Amino acid sequence: MNELTEIYKRIEYLRNNGVKMKEIADRVDMAPSVLSALYSSVLPAYIDLLKTRTPDDALDEALALVNNVSKKRLLNNVGAMKLLLLEMEPEQQSEAESGNPLVKLLGKEMKDSVQDVFNYSGLYLSYSLSSSTDSLKIEPYLINASENSEYVKVGMINAYKSVHWGGGIISNHQNSYLMFNERDLPQFALVTIYLQLPHYEYPAMLKGLYLCLDYNHNPIARRIVLVKQSDSTDVNEFLTMEGRLVPKAELTPELEVYYNYTCQEGDYIKTCTVPSPKLDATDLEREKKMLMI
Repeated sequence: MNELTEIYKRIEYLRNNGVKMKEIADRVDMAPSVLSALYSSVLPAYIDLLKTRTPDDALDEALALVNNVSKKRLLNNVGAMKLLLLEMEPEQQSEAESGNPLVKLLGKEMKDSVQDVFNYSGLYLSYSLSSSTDSLKIEPYLINASENSEYVKVGMINAYKSVHWGGGIISNHQNSYLMFNERDLPQFALVTIYLQLPHYEYPAMLKGLYLCLDYNHNPIARRIVLVKQSDSTDVNEFLTMEGRLVPKAELTPELEVYYNYTCQEGDYIKTCTVPSPKLDATDLEREKKMLMI
């Protein structure tokens, strides 16, 4: 059973180095759709379930997520599959020829994600903690394929009426990353929203972590919940929506649920810069005290 984990890591290595899924499928004599289901759904679930299940039970539960992977055939061919994958190597390119590998990977993953975005496309309202006040921050989001279907397009209207556009990546049907620049150009302040994707189609709610900079350019992280408002992807309709801050005293019972989930102690992580001539362990104590003020 350990070979299944090794197979997943090997496929991941090949994909991250530019080998197409179809090439890998041809190498192991497997239909691309079957290998894709194995790599994107079965094996990640199997590895996660091993924490609490026996290998056999973990595999049974993981295989239940798809309907095109045979347990018998998989186990009969796992040894040969591992050997074939180990023999397969990505083509080597110089850095000058290949460019920045991470940038290339991001571009590729954004393009590949378009085929999965329709499960999540629509207009959303997000709920998270305000950086400046004890308020629930509500901001509209648009998630959709771009006009030319080249990437996942993400729009956000912040609580101060500014509109920001960015892109998204849907990874392994389990995780998604929404990324955009939160500051006016030429400044760059990357916002990354990491979302956990549920294991069913057309979810009405997504949740995860919101990573960004505060107004003093210090890094912060907080919980965020995105609640779908409609399946519409009309940009004009999106632009009529508004973000806002709702003080704790003005919360309705419906909004209080989101406030309690996103705005409590432990749901917000922040660091700050402490001016110091020496920068040692005592500064860490000073920083924690300052953050409590």
